[in-house]
This record gives sequence, C-alpha cells and structure tokens, in this order.
Amino acid sequence: MSYPVRDARRRIQDEHAAIVDGIDHCATQVADPWDTARTTDRDAVVEGLRGALEATALLEQLPLVLDDAVDATGYRLRAQPVAAPPYVVVTSRGPVLRATIDPGRLVIRFDVFDVVRDHETGQLPAYRRRNGVRLSVSLE
Repeated sequence: MSYPVRDARRRIQDEHAAIVDGIDHCATQVADPWDTARTTDRDAVVEGLRGALEATALLEQLPLVLDDAVDATGYRLRAQPVAAPPYVVVTSRGPVLRATIDPGRLVIRFDVFDVVRDHETGQLPAYRRRNGVRLSVSLE
C-alpha cells in the first residue's frame, strides 16, 4: 500500500532538513526588526520572506524539494517545477509547494508565521512568528 503524504513528508524531513532550517532562519530575519511580537503588515511579511529566501538561494531550491517529494510518492510531475506559481508560492504563513500528481494535488506547507484574526474588533489580521517551522503535507 502506498502512503504518498507520509512518504513525501519523510523525504523532506530526511533529505531536506537544511532547507527547512534555512526557511526557519529566513523567517527569523523577517521578524527580528519588529518592535512587538506581531505585525499587521502582510506585505512586509510576504515580501520580506521572499527577499530572504531569494538572498539565500533557498527560493530556487524549493522546486527541487518539490520534485524530490513527488518522487518519494512514486508519482511523476507533468512538468518541471519552477520557483514561481503554481509550483512555489510565498504566502503570509510561509512557502507553499504544489504539484498535480495522479491521485490529486500534493500541497507542502512550511508554516513559519501564524495569522491571528480578531473577528470581534474588526482589526486587520496580525502575523506572528511561529516557534520553528510546521511542515504539513496533504493530498487534496
């Protein structure tokens, strides 16, 4: 029996730990200048993280992580992934990798920020640095 989600997650954890650590370091660089534990400036989070990932050459390595994770599932990509949508997207939570494979869409999230919403006060969402990287892999 095949477990594509488990196999992809395990491959990333075993073979790409340095990249996960690098993403964590980039997120810390983004959050260090904040004068509080959070910010409401979504663009600063997204563009800051994108810039840090580009500066460390991690952004260009993420398609390789995606390709390797897909390989671990036993499926094949229909096209060579690139460091741009739809394969690699930098969001306010962190980088997201996506690939369409035979059973569905493989989605890999490296969450380094939490989005904090207060629906009662109607304030803008705030972005808070997570403690580390939460890796999630799903098949949708």
